[in-house]
Amino acid sequence: MTSKTKSVAFFGASTGVGLAALKRTLAADHKCIALCRDPSKLTTIFPSESTPNLKVIKGNAHDISAVSQCLQTDDGHIVDVIVSTIGAKPRRMTVDDPDVCKKGAATILNALAQLRSAGITGTPHIIGCSTAGFSRFGRDVPFVMIPIYYLFVSVPGADKVVMEDRFAQSGESFTIIRASHLVDGESDKTIRVGIEDPKTGPECRAIGYTISREDAGGWLAENLVLKIDAKYLNKNVTITY
Repeated sequence: MTSKTKSVAFFGASTGVGLAALKRTLAADHKCIALCRDPSKLTTIFPSESTPNLKVIKGNAHDISAVSQCLQTDDGHIVDVIVSTIGAKPRRMTVDDPDVCKKGAATILNALAQLRSAGITGTPHIIGCSTAGFSRFGRDVPFVMIPIYYLFVSVPGADKVVMEDRFAQSGESFTIIRASHLVDGESDKTIRVGIEDPKTGPECRAIGYTISREDAGGWLAENLVLKIDAKYLNKNVTITY
């Protein structure tokens, strides 16, 4: 591994934003480790013979043993970057697991603590995928979207707020991505970016309706994994069209 090559752990990369970010990271020739309950979802897309930089580990993002495996490089260090895009699946008016993100964040942080107590070193940058609509510093979605977020996103949104807080209060380097309403389809649309400090509030705002999963994942990879601008460190970052 060269000094320019990063090691990146992915949680929730079998679909959506995470998959798009994984594709872009692999294309840039970085080392990736992905945790997946069904590894075939990734190995079908990324055959091992043509994707030597990807290691897929079978397991659940709430299993500290599996998560710990995903956070370690082959040479015995903690990975450089952690990307968590896990989320609950819709189920009628709620979701299948209303605590999936908060439990995932706790598991990652506990796994890091255990690895360090065992003498394994590293200071990763944690990237957590959240959602717009739940800022503590005022409205961050279009006014007409507020009822939709209230009716359909309040439960998973509350879970993501706890996730955000856990990463922000952990002492680890972090960036929270707050995507506006996710749709399908890569595009060439301009992505606008808002930045919020978790303690002091907005530094600049970006309020919009949608962004595609593919574009959100590509932006995440390009701006937070392949390189990282200091203005995004330890911030909540909204991305939208």
